[in-house]
Amino acid sequence: MARQRTERPGRGGARSVREDRGPVRYGPPAPDPGLPVLPELAEVLAAAAGRGEPEPTGGGTALRTAAAAYWERRGLPGSPERVAAAPGASPLLLALIAAHGGDVLMPRPCPATWIPQARLLGRPAYHVPTPAECGGVPDPYALLETVRRVRAEGGRPRLLLISVVDDPTATVAPPELVREACEAAIAEGLHVVSDETWRDTLHRPHDTVLLSPAEMCPDDVTVVCDLAGALTPSAWPVAVARFPDTERAAVRHARTLDILTALGALVAGPVAMAAAHALREPEAVTDRARRAAALQARIAAAAHRAVLAAGALARPPQAGRHLYADLGPLRSRLAGRGVTDSLELEEYLTERLGAPTPGGHRFGDELGALRVRLGTGTLLGSTPQQQLESLTAVAPLELPHVAEALSIFATALDELR
Repeated sequence: MARQRTERPGRGGARSVREDRGPVRYGPPAPDPGLPVLPELAEVLAAAAGRGEPEPTGGGTALRTAAAAYWERRGLPGSPERVAAAPGASPLLLALIAAHGGDVLMPRPCPATWIPQARLLGRPAYHVPTPAECGGVPDPYALLETVRRVRAEGGRPRLLLISVVDDPTATVAPPELVREACEAAIAEGLHVVSDETWRDTLHRPHDTVLLSPAEMCPDDVTVVCDLAGALTPSAWPVAVARFPDTERAAVRHARTLDILTALGALVAGPVAMAAAHALREPEAVTDRARRAAALQARIAAAAHRAVLAAGALARPPQAGRHLYADLGPLRSRLAGRGVTDSLELEEYLTERLGAPTPGGHRFGDELGALRVRLGTGTLLGSTPQQQLESLTAVAPLELPHVAEALSIFATALDELR
């Protein structure tokens, strides 16, 4: 259970009381985009502000049609009747897990929102190691071994959660690994839920091969996308799920809608209008997404260099607005500052950097491992004007506010060498 109240040394040696500890009640926010709301989306939302009624359960026709067209443009055709929408990824994932039943398997590390959903349902959740080159997708052999072990202990593994473009590691799983892991899972009777929230944030889209599991195994994969990944602000919660076109999936779709109804998980009407507009991908939306990803490619690469220069470890970020660092090589220096696990590392770096810096325990890693997710959106500026300047600059790393933010970031790590 969460530790609700803990005393820690303050800056001047005094004891301070922390009330914000624990992985369930105080889950970490998603990596911040560090950019103002796109004006075109704000105008759509404002125009719909007079709409007082929410969307029907699972989303209205316009929203579901826009989601189906979004996926079709990515090689995943389907009808709007096979789409369900919810006010954010957490209630949607909760409904999906409940609708499928059985035990849940997920990679280690995994998105911070996954573990609480299984806990809330009282479902056993088992972590499977990922290969060295990426996160988000389990090693196929470790997956098979975990399934067999769980069954030998009386468990009922039924669902595998994966993220081919991963939070927290900011990596993209290679197609051959995705294929092998999905084939192994399906051969063992597991249904796959593919979280593709970050697929539109690839830093180098022309050099990165992204393959959705639903392209390979269309009858056995449900795709989930939280629009806050690349299309809409996180303050406007909308997530959509694409179900397979099978009779068994139709039953699970109906069950998911029943659960969303019981939860009262309805998308707000004005938000649905803005989300549908974003999913149709007009030029302003796609241009912002492209520019934001290109900017994050530069910022994240600079942050990655700073992590390595300090003597820590991290996979090169390929997507998103974050990276996942292992400060294990700096353990002795951290211990001298009273940091001996990832929870204490989270507190130390959050205070030092002035931004949420969740530790690896939030993502299913061992508490004793000194891992942390470092967001890069906060490096773009502290005001909308600075953020837009970063977005449009030819050389954003040379902007004074970006250079200063990167310097503070690098110094916080470098002092641990």
